[in-house]
Amino acid sequence: MNNREVAKIFADVADMLSIRGDIIHRVLSYRKASEAIQELGRDVNQVYAAGELTDIPGIGKTLAEKIEEMLTTGKLAFYEKLAIEIPPTLVEMLKVDGLGPKRVKQVYETLGITTLAELNTAAQEGKLRDLPGLGAKSEAKLVAAIAALARHGDNRTSIGEAWPLAQEILAELAQLPGVVKTAVAGSLRRMKESIGDLDLLVAASEAAPIMDYFVNMPRVESVSGHGPTKSSVVLHNGMQVDLRVLPLERWGTLLSYFTGSKDHNVRLREMALKQGLSLNEHAFTPMDGGDEIICASEEEVYRVLNLPYIIPALREDRGEIEAAQKGQLPNLVQIEQIVSDLHMHTTWSDGKMSVLAMAQAAQARGMQYMVISDHSQSLGIANGLTPERLWQQAEEIAAANEKMGPDFRILHGTEMEIRADGSLDFDDEVLARLDFVIASLHVSLNQPREQVMKRIMTALENPHVDMIGHPTGRLLPDRSGADLDMEVVLQTAVSTHTILEINANPHRLDLRDSHVRRAVELGVTLAINCDAHHVDHFELLHYGVATAQRGWATPDQVVNTWPLEKLLAFLANKGK
Repeated sequence: MNNREVAKIFADVADMLSIRGDIIHRVLSYRKASEAIQELGRDVNQVYAAGELTDIPGIGKTLAEKIEEMLTTGKLAFYEKLAIEIPPTLVEMLKVDGLGPKRVKQVYETLGITTLAELNTAAQEGKLRDLPGLGAKSEAKLVAAIAALARHGDNRTSIGEAWPLAQEILAELAQLPGVVKTAVAGSLRRMKESIGDLDLLVAASEAAPIMDYFVNMPRVESVSGHGPTKSSVVLHNGMQVDLRVLPLERWGTLLSYFTGSKDHNVRLREMALKQGLSLNEHAFTPMDGGDEIICASEEEVYRVLNLPYIIPALREDRGEIEAAQKGQLPNLVQIEQIVSDLHMHTTWSDGKMSVLAMAQAAQARGMQYMVISDHSQSLGIANGLTPERLWQQAEEIAAANEKMGPDFRILHGTEMEIRADGSLDFDDEVLARLDFVIASLHVSLNQPREQVMKRIMTALENPHVDMIGHPTGRLLPDRSGADLDMEVVLQTAVSTHTILEINANPHRLDLRDSHVRRAVELGVTLAINCDAHHVDHFELLHYGVATAQRGWATPDQVVNTWPLEKLLAFLANKGK
């Protein structure tokens, strides 16, 4: 079994236990284990072979034994036993908005419904309205929710779609009378690559007018809830959006609580209890009945707990609490420290702007140097460059450098294809003449691991290859990318002094955050690039920086923070 398969079984077990009505801590333990395995930066089989399963956050002795059972037998006896009592098909019903585990259990035990299709038929035929707690109105809402699921699917929304949408809605809300502050919360504020629901927060003296405006926005398809301080809607694109409104003086606890993650919040509440305090979204409340402690900022929340401020990107209960307690939180890379972009395209291949236009845009955004890295010859669909066209392009780059002056430098590079047969698109003679060489996978990504690993290793071990671009080649949400042994890739990158890219395009975010975390542990040299095909694409940089932060990357490990002289020295030491 691989990471995805192990994580899926644990996730299904968590859902089945929740339907059965097990204690919440047991459900959450399996849920957390699923997330930990899914986001693990190493192959779980390698972790098991090294005897390090219990080193994975959230994995204790019992869960480690279950992972071992899955890896050695290909199945989990506990899952198979549970499936006799709770049909696994019931899990699909939990995808329906407003349908929780108790209701799923009710329709199963009362009506014998085991699939989403059966549930839909029963609802349309009016067979649910007589169940306790339901009725005709709730039944109609359920029919609509199932129809919405069928239209929009149950896929999580990519951060590239969710982030600008959230900003648009918040901008609208910010214009309303009485609104003094707005913020995105939840997994989007933690900058996860995809989100489920969109959580928005508003600080205002009066909530009712804001809620009325929110539920009546033109982009709203249906209203799931309309309350005094919380409302929920489903947009025409299928995304659920939750809005909460509280007074400004409680902003700190509100923002902290709804940013999460759940596991991080649990740790904060446990620390509060040790101080005799109860912590929720409103305030700290002394257990002895004293006056509540109101926090207007998140910094105050952490100060009460005797912790330094922890940025949202780290709040996943993956060691950040312990690091904060020891004063060892990483000095994370910041967007204002980025002085270069090493991966972009122009009209010479599939880009939309000239060399000079890209350079001027980069300089306007505070950069000091960049690399022009148009596609290589075999990628015909992208108008890849032959060696002859490369040398013609060199002339244009030289002319653009003259126009840019001494305060900005354009380096000449290529994004060279790693061909399906394992060969590189240019020979060493061509590569030796370039300032910077990227090697990337774009085709035949579904090759078996052994085959695709030979391809990536050829690039990693070539002394002229400076960086591997978007290493897996994934495209979110539909293309998972090559099946690479990331542990081998990362360790080889260290030994060959090859840079690995964090591609900031939200459709890639490759390396993903869990791989970045492992790269940081091993000492891999990283780059954050926009893979820009237009000057507007430089605006994507914050997604890449956030991914780097989620992986605990520091500025010294990210070459885009280095002055040009340091980068050139690094490249020279690689043997060029």
